[in-house]
Amino acid sequence: MAAAGAGDELTVLGAWASPFLVRVRLALHLKALEYEYVEVDLKEKSDLLLASNPVHKKVPVLLHGGKPVCESMLIVQYLDDAFPRCGPAFLPADPHDRAVARFWAAYVDDKLLSSWMGIFATTTGEEKAEAVERTLEAVDELEGAFRECSGGKDWFGGDNVGYVDIALGGFVPAMNASEPTTGLKIVDPVRTPLLTAWKDRFCALDAAKAAMPPTDRLIEIGKKRQAELQVAEPEQNE
Repeated sequence: MAAAGAGDELTVLGAWASPFLVRVRLALHLKALEYEYVEVDLKEKSDLLLASNPVHKKVPVLLHGGKPVCESMLIVQYLDDAFPRCGPAFLPADPHDRAVARFWAAYVDDKLLSSWMGIFATTTGEEKAEAVERTLEAVDELEGAFRECSGGKDWFGGDNVGYVDIALGGFVPAMNASEPTTGLKIVDPVRTPLLTAWKDRFCALDAAKAAMPPTDRLIEIGKKRQAELQVAEPEQNE
């Protein structure tokens, strides 16, 4: 990997299971940039995190020469701007294509993630079923977006991993852990064949392998949370 120049040291503050951290680490590995990783305890937030992101107090944070950049997709854009000669460009050159990429990357968080998280925030079977339906509807939309954006190639970005690939790719580890923990298959070979093939290609990337947390640890955490929810649900209904 390439080392940053003098004064350009890169440090990432993160929590190992965070899908947003996966995005940042993936972008760094695709750019072949060296960086130091600092694991943050989100229950006992460090002074460094609080000083680096005093507004939201969240990870990930990129420190570039000591200067903080917050929010995962802003960090991805920043790396594109700060290191244009390293690795592929994540955003396309054409202004319209850039706008389309930003739209679908925002859709991943605004629609897919919000619906997905709603599955775990519900208290009744009916609400959970509705959240699952909304989640799968969002995945169906992304199937169509892939068909449109890829132009028949391997990635949302065409020949290379692009901005939308990184946005959605951050959630691939959670997708892999979803079925063993919740029974929900986020992408399915029958329903979403294009995204299923995309996910397989993503998991085979060296940069993705370096960025993703271990699936078995995510499954362990997921099963623990499911057990806690099952205990909490009867209490809420009393």
